[in-house]
Amino acid sequence: MNSSPDDTITAIATPPGQAGIGIVRISGPKALPIAKEIFRPKKPESVFHTHRLSLGHLVDPDSGAAIDEVLLSYMKAPHTYTREDVVEINSHSGYMILSKILQLVMDHGARLASPGEFTFRAFVNGRIDLTQAEAVVDIVNSQSERGLQLVAEQIKGALRRRIEQLRDEAVEILAHAEVAIDFPEEDHEILSREEGMLRIREKLVEPLRTLIVDHKSRHIWVDGINTVIIGRVNVGKSSLLNRLLNEQRAIVTPVPGTTRDVIESTLNIEGIPLRLVDTAGLRQGKDQVERIGIHLTRQKMQSADLILLVIDQSEPLEQEDKEILDQCRGRKALIVVNKTDLPHGLSPREKELLSSEFPTVAISAITGEGIDRLKQAIVDFILKDGPDLGSSHVAPNLRHRKALEEALACFTRAADVLRDSLSMELLALELRSGIDSLGQIIGETTPEDVLESIFSQFCLGK
Repeated sequence: MNSSPDDTITAIATPPGQAGIGIVRISGPKALPIAKEIFRPKKPESVFHTHRLSLGHLVDPDSGAAIDEVLLSYMKAPHTYTREDVVEINSHSGYMILSKILQLVMDHGARLASPGEFTFRAFVNGRIDLTQAEAVVDIVNSQSERGLQLVAEQIKGALRRRIEQLRDEAVEILAHAEVAIDFPEEDHEILSREEGMLRIREKLVEPLRTLIVDHKSRHIWVDGINTVIIGRVNVGKSSLLNRLLNEQRAIVTPVPGTTRDVIESTLNIEGIPLRLVDTAGLRQGKDQVERIGIHLTRQKMQSADLILLVIDQSEPLEQEDKEILDQCRGRKALIVVNKTDLPHGLSPREKELLSSEFPTVAISAITGEGIDRLKQAIVDFILKDGPDLGSSHVAPNLRHRKALEEALACFTRAADVLRDSLSMELLALELRSGIDSLGQIIGETTPEDVLESIFSQFCLGK
């Protein structure tokens, strides 16, 4: 991100639309001079004291016209979000008034901030590390209360402290290795190979494995479970979606193929967020629109964390049902046997076939029978064989996980070097590579293109 500390940046820091209050944020060396030009306090003697709100009017100095009555706060560096001088203007909300204030600030020396530039400056100026910067986005996007708790721990620096502990341990072992390289004749006294191997495995390898496992916790609580509802046409997929959400989210008709596009909604079951996706029925599409919908369905299946395969129990299994079953083998899937309010059409042998391969729940999406059992089955299925999701206080995201896996591979090879009595130079190489991988997580050795990707996810004003 091309962010010069000589620039003063500004942006609207509140969502667009009508609300009680809107905020325009300014950060940089001209923040205070700009405020002094455009703000007229009601009590001049008390204005511009750091970290205090002052009531007054914004005016256009060129015309003298008042723009709005506002509360203005000035925060003196370095005790600010960016560690630069920061001014925040709390005005009435609305697109026109906020746009006018933003333009006024820009006319007097500020430029429009890039997405995430305020947080980027906080990172560059050392107020936060990269994990804390990422948590700013995650706390906005978190899908559950537990997810908020995990992200709040990350904002407070819990993950950074854990990574720094691991790096300090690795650096200490590396220091012993480098001394052993410089004084090979004293190798047995400086770094015992057996003790070094055990120390790497206990202090580096095992903690890293635990952190990697904890990624699943974060994925569930912060990102949510990507849950795709599939089945052939007219088995009740859209009715199931509506019943789970307790609202008419998808159109339901007796006409096969009503759903042609994917429909997404979010549902929270026992604190676990599910991103529900209703899809087009899987069959040979009769027209181009339906074929596109079926193609999207197959794409969603590939990225699904959980598949809800809906079967119509009022009819015998059709060839399309069997083909969809084949596609679900090896995937995390629950079978939802729908339409229990109608006479049975599935044979006992077909029911046995379904239940022998996948967990099965019988429901009626029309009457609601079995929906509570289905919700409990979803929770049990998600948490089955998983980590203790309530105990983790440090949960890495996907980027962190990849770096942790790289560090784990390096430190595992480092332990093998000592086990196999290989050269200390090779040990030092693996330790340095692992330390660099850990440094990528907190931003000390992170490539610029990765930083650009991370901060591009932010909205303006963050």
